[in-house]
Amino acid sequence: MLLPLLIALILGYLLGSLPFGYLVARSHGVNIFEVGSKNPGATNVRRVLGPRPGTLVFALDALKGAAASWWALLSHTDVSVTFALDETSLAASGTVAGSAWTQLGVAGLIGALLGHGFSCFTRFRGGKGVATSAGGILILMPGATVIAALAWVTVFYATRYVSLASIVAALALVAAAFLLTLPGLLLGLSIVIAAFVVIRHRTNIGRLLNGTENKSGKKSPPARS
Repeated sequence: MLLPLLIALILGYLLGSLPFGYLVARSHGVNIFEVGSKNPGATNVRRVLGPRPGTLVFALDALKGAAASWWALLSHTDVSVTFALDETSLAASGTVAGSAWTQLGVAGLIGALLGHGFSCFTRFRGGKGVATSAGGILILMPGATVIAALAWVTVFYATRYVSLASIVAALALVAAAFLLTLPGLLLGLSIVIAAFVVIRHRTNIGRLLNGTENKSGKKSPPARS
């Protein structure tokens, strides 16, 4: 099982490393690493170039996470086994083969997050992993994803801070995974994702505390190169 996990991790990393934010901005004559927050994520692209490029980057980044985790769909096959001994029977049911596929999906998503945050194509610079996480967890744990998405929407429309909404959604994902009693592997994944998102937003947290964080709707002038 070690080799398939390693392959999933590497393929996930390569998928996650695809710098869609950088490429979309470049197609508009902008080096996204030199403008706005200098981050290639969808939020900065949207702030610099407008809603359409920003939405495109979010969709493509989410697709990376979903693609890296797609094989987890196979984990929903239930297997029922019955054992009989004389007049006594014992029945057991559960997801037998599915656990291995879930491990591959989790490994793929972790690889994608690392690739997105530290892309080998952009000198190990990258985004904060929110869209990529969203795409992957939608495949692996859709119920918890819906709860996290509702948390994001609520906080965003209440504050207009994308960063704060993303942090709260990441923490809500952990709470949802716990309350929905998801398997330990997926609960652990939610904790890893939350930690990754919070750490990648550490500068935003500082600006939020200082009252200098940008709210959604402000558009930065693009620097063309």
